[in-house]
Parts: sequence; structure tokens; C-alpha cells
Amino acid sequence: MKSTLEELQAFVAVVDGGSITAAADQLGQTVSGISRALGRLEKKLETTLLRRTTRRTELTEEGQAFLLRTRAILASIDDAEESMAARRQQPAGRLRVNAATPFMLHAVVPLVPAFRAAYPQITLELNTDEMYIDLLEQRTDVAIRIGRLQDSTLHARPLCTSRLRVLASPEYLARAGKPKGVAELSGHTLLGFNEPESLNRWPLRGTHGDEWRIVPSLTASSGETLRQLALEHVGLVCLSDFMTAGDREAGRLVQVLARDTVDVRQPINAVYYRNTQLAARIACFLDFLQERMG
Repeated sequence: MKSTLEELQAFVAVVDGGSITAAADQLGQTVSGISRALGRLEKKLETTLLRRTTRRTELTEEGQAFLLRTRAILASIDDAEESMAARRQQPAGRLRVNAATPFMLHAVVPLVPAFRAAYPQITLELNTDEMYIDLLEQRTDVAIRIGRLQDSTLHARPLCTSRLRVLASPEYLARAGKPKGVAELSGHTLLGFNEPESLNRWPLRGTHGDEWRIVPSLTASSGETLRQLALEHVGLVCLSDFMTAGDREAGRLVQVLARDTVDVRQPINAVYYRNTQLAARIACFLDFLQERMG
């Protein structure tokens, strides 16, 4: 059976204080509690550490050797606790972040310089994946997820919402014509997702309701690929504002069927596991994202 921290602390306190009574006062424990801790320690080590008389306590030769090791152990624990306190004040360490490629490129990457300036001791590891991943299996600290959350085992921090719009390049519309209603979309090149199928339900109202299920002319697994196709004047696409706001401001993409578009906003959350107190490097990253995206 291994020695406990309580037993090691009791041993050193008795030596430093000169008596069990002094050790009890120092550690805020009872005399009997200190005495029992010493007894358990000596039993585990199968040796006598202290010779105790009615007047004083004295280290045995074995006790003297064990005291040196014990002091080193307790000093290491103090150093570790001080290091953790310092990390809370100035977070440090590796932070693994996962997000879909478009969100990483358009929403996270622009914030990296400011985050690194604020937290220079954190080493960022940015990974992209178009599908949801297992955080534990992929050793991920924080994942950014777009859409409704389904995994109830994760903690979530809401970051923002992002509106969906149907878009096309001016060049495509000049060539193919601008649709005046949802019914005219059947004559256009529609760019959609391989999966999930829900991403091919565009927020367009009509006799069909408040969403219109498209039959894509061309599909891709990544929203960034679809964005690039739209910028190359291939067809119409339905994408979220977080990746297309700059394109709309610059006139590279324009919204179509604005009057028929339902205001649908995708929730964007940072998700993470939390079994104990959240590590400072994770907490500061979540706070940073929420402040700037919220």
C-alpha cells in the first residue's frame, strides 16, 4: 500500500515542529489524527521513522533518509500547484481545436493573431473535419459545431448564429438569368451537399411550405468547395453568412429570391467535455470566441 500525502505531511510536520502536538497545531488536525497517520506510514514502510518519548521525538537513521525524499516529494507537489496557479493567471499549453473547414477559414483563422497576442503561451493546433468527430478519440479540446446539437454528453457554449441565404455570382446571373420565383430554380444549376441531406433544404417559402428541397446539379462535401464553385460562376448555392459576408460586401456574390427567403439562422456552438474544473487554456479560448462572435 502506497503512502498518502496526508501521512507524508504529518511526518514532516512532526519533525519540523518537534512534537506531535506542534504538528497537529500546524496542520489544523487532532493529536490522535497525526499519531495515527505516523503509525500507518511506519506500518507501510515496515520501519521506525521516529523514536518518541514523553519529552521529544528523534529521527532514526531510516527516518533521516526518508525525510530527505519526503521533503523533495512535497516540494515537487508545491511546485506543481504553483505552476497550475500560474497557468490560470497566464494560460499555457497545447489547445486542440476542431471545426468544419469553412468555419475555420472564415471565422476562426482571422481571430488567431489577436488570440496569440493575448495568450502567447498557448500553442494552437487547428484541425478541420467536415463531419462531427469524437472529441476524446481525436484528442480534441474544443470543437465548433454548426446546427442543432444532438450529443447530450457534451457541454456547449453558444457563440453566435448565422443566417442562410441563396446566392450566385453576378456573372452567373447575367448568363443564366435571375430567378423571379422558387419555381424558376428548376431551370438553374443548383450546387448542394453530398450529405447530410438536410443541408439541401433551402429556406425558401412557397406552396411547398417554408423550405424547398433541391435536387443538386453538382454536389460537394464542403461548404467551402461550394462557395468556390459559386465564385467561379457555376451555379446557385445556399450558404451561411459566416463564410459569404465578405463576398456579398465585395459584390462577388449576390442574394437571390430575398423576398422568398425565410429568416433561418444556424446556431453555432463550441462543445467540449467537462468532468472537472475547466482548464484555463480552454476557458480563455471559449471566452475569446464568445466575446468576438457574439
